[in-house]
Amino acid sequence: MGKIIAIANQKGGVGKTTTSVNLAASLGVLEKKVLLIDADPQANATSGLGIEVENVEIGTYQLLEHTNSAKEAIIETDTPNLDLIPSHIDLVAIEIELVDKEDREYMLRKAIGNLREDYDYIFIDCAPSLGLLTLNALTAADSIIIPIQCEYFALEGLGKLLNTIKSVQKIHNSELDIEGLLLTMYDSRLRLSNQVVEEVQKHFGDMVFQTIIQRNVRLGEAPSFGENIINYDASSKGALNYLSLAKEIINKNS
Repeated sequence: MGKIIAIANQKGGVGKTTTSVNLAASLGVLEKKVLLIDADPQANATSGLGIEVENVEIGTYQLLEHTNSAKEAIIETDTPNLDLIPSHIDLVAIEIELVDKEDREYMLRKAIGNLREDYDYIFIDCAPSLGLLTLNALTAADSIIIPIQCEYFALEGLGKLLNTIKSVQKIHNSELDIEGLLLTMYDSRLRLSNQVVEEVQKHFGDMVFQTIIQRNVRLGEAPSFGENIINYDASSKGALNYLSLAKEIINKNS
């Protein structure tokens, strides 16, 4: 049975999509069967895996509308063992279209429930908001990874996200668990980065992944070539960080 993991934080620019794409690719390279669902209208995970967003005909939008099945939306990527359900700018409209539908928070859960048999891990790359799209992802997921950048406002908004998780647990998905907090964009030369790491580890203890994702130029370059970091530069610091995170997740779930 595959595990469904949402990657979410309502703050933008914290490394959600970078983590979704590169963690999924790393697990694929480690011979796990992985599906990545792009649930962000910006479709960065889709383009970051080399898929032309304009050409997407069936994706997350059709899934949430229940006009197509999940299996019809899946496309193979160039990365071993990694499939994708792509996104498109159309997805922006979904929040308005679903607003008066019954069970609107459960649309994604219903659409992907039968995919668990086919994959070891299913990741959902969430939009940087706490709207209906993210709520659908949290209702469908078994657990959540929260990326936190090692910068001044890192912990701002985290309380709000944790409250959202609590209310999802209470109302929609009592099984939702926190997979872990992931520190991203770490620069060991900056005192501030080290302070944020200390602060987060002090507050959240075992909830924080041991792997820390360091700032890495190659990691920033890879998406502009439509590649994940493993395909782009497997020896880079970014690739090694995400492979380490993938191993940590495998160990945690074995």
